[in-house]
Amino acid sequence: MLISDIAMLMLCGSASGFFAGLLGIGGGMILVPFMILVFNHLGFNQAVIVHMAIATGMATILFTTSSAVWAHHKHGSIDWRLVLALSPGMVAGGLIGGSELFEALKTSWLSLFFAIFIIYTSIQMFINKKPKAGRDLPGPVGLFSFGAFAGALASLVGAGGAFITVPFMLWCNVKPHVAMASSSGLGFPIAAAATIGYMYGSWGNPNLPAGSLGFVYLPAVACIVAVSIFTAPLGARLARKLNVVQLKRIFGVLLFFLAIFMLNESRKAFGY
Repeated sequence: MLISDIAMLMLCGSASGFFAGLLGIGGGMILVPFMILVFNHLGFNQAVIVHMAIATGMATILFTTSSAVWAHHKHGSIDWRLVLALSPGMVAGGLIGGSELFEALKTSWLSLFFAIFIIYTSIQMFINKKPKAGRDLPGPVGLFSFGAFAGALASLVGAGGAFITVPFMLWCNVKPHVAMASSSGLGFPIAAAATIGYMYGSWGNPNLPAGSLGFVYLPAVACIVAVSIFTAPLGARLARKLNVVQLKRIFGVLLFFLAIFMLNESRKAFGY
């Protein structure tokens, strides 16, 4: 990679780590479009570029969430019993989604699905609408089922799952700051399972470049993690000091423009 490629990845890594700690989200939504630009510049095969960008972004969440989780844990914000209850289903869903569903999707459909997901997330960030608390948490079967659904969906878009776990926890009467912090704790099992699925499902793919482990491009992971592990705790600390509503709206606007980029990538993949 050229210095310009490394600089772009490190800059995006610093931003993704910060927002992961601040808003309790995975950094894949920011990373994927920029990694597509870098991978195009490096001349990677078009059939795997989007898959590699999503898988590589998810792999970085393993490290980013670890530092963010520690920062939240020191303040006692994470409900570890809830994290442990949801994790088995999320691991199962992440493994299935990352290995079977992810590999089966063509680049065109994966790009379109990712763009729709970003648009949905940007709208949620902009309006900052929280569901009304309507019930208590379900039992073990209900938590496992929801976890499996969330894990499979998160693995398809390379996200840590907060976009679905936080609204679910709020609906089940979990306090907002606990829901956001606990979503960081859930990011690690989702990322671990999905990353294993990505690597297993794509093992031996002849279109993958040197330096990749399945769909995960290791040099990009190294560049991103080198900075994100430092900015994630900063975001987690600021989350307890700042009113993040305005920041969410700004982030939502950013996501909307990234969605336009992904829609264009999908258009090109469909041949229009």
